[in-house]
Amino acid sequence: MKQFLVNYYSSPAAMQKMANSTPEEKAAGMKPWMDWKEAMGESLVNMGAPLMPAQVLGSDAAAKATATGYSIIQAADVDAAKALLANHPHLQWDADSSIEISECMSM
Repeated sequence: MKQFLVNYYSSPAAMQKMANSTPEEKAAGMKPWMDWKEAMGESLVNMGAPLMPAQVLGSDAAAKATATGYSIIQAADVDAAKALLANHPHLQWDADSSIEISECMSM
């Protein structure tokens, strides 16, 4: 099995919406993530964590939308990894949210 780093990206507006959510709204927002975690089974290597805003070192010309979290999954290939992420709750959360996957290479 290959491993893939999954980066979650969100707009500043989506992050502000989450920051202003009540504890009950935050708990309700986590339920789809926990359901996804259970459905992933052994394909989920590391659930990951939310990320604080990045600090850019060097040129910021290549800076992207704000990375807001990550996970590590495993799958036979990139197409299988994409299939595992097809209905991910992050993509349902906000229209400007996106997911980027990168295969982890052996050193």
